[in-house]
Amino acid sequence: MRALIQRVSQAAVRVDDKTIGQIKNGLLIFLGVTHTDDEQALHYVAEKCVHLRIFEDENGKMNRSLLDTAGQALVVSQFTLYGDTRKGRRPGFSQAAAPEKANALYEQFVAYLNELGIQTQTGKFGAHMHVEIQNDGPVTLMIENP
Repeated sequence: MRALIQRVSQAAVRVDDKTIGQIKNGLLIFLGVTHTDDEQALHYVAEKCVHLRIFEDENGKMNRSLLDTAGQALVVSQFTLYGDTRKGRRPGFSQAAAPEKANALYEQFVAYLNELGIQTQTGKFGAHMHVEIQNDGPVTLMIENP
């Protein structure tokens, strides 16, 4: 499982010109799932997202987590995180999980963030989405199941 996270002051996702998810301060999480991922992988990645200290404290140091700041999360499925560009000019996606498995783990990931106390919005799995991001910092990190 891979999560490309961006610290944002706001983010929104639209499908067919309709806003379906929107947050203020928090994390935009692009989530990719591979064949071998399971609940353990999603718990690891979700907890890392929630507890990673990348928000500024009163001294301007990155020392606070999403939980510490009562931040929100916007989770967007992103199978292209498993795109392989090593050969040729067209990426291969054979490492991305099949849609049924990916969607199930994506839904579980979102539910787990909610269980951890994070107000969470989502994109629409499998849809063509337009994502608007106001990256804060900018801070962009990749989290991957070990």
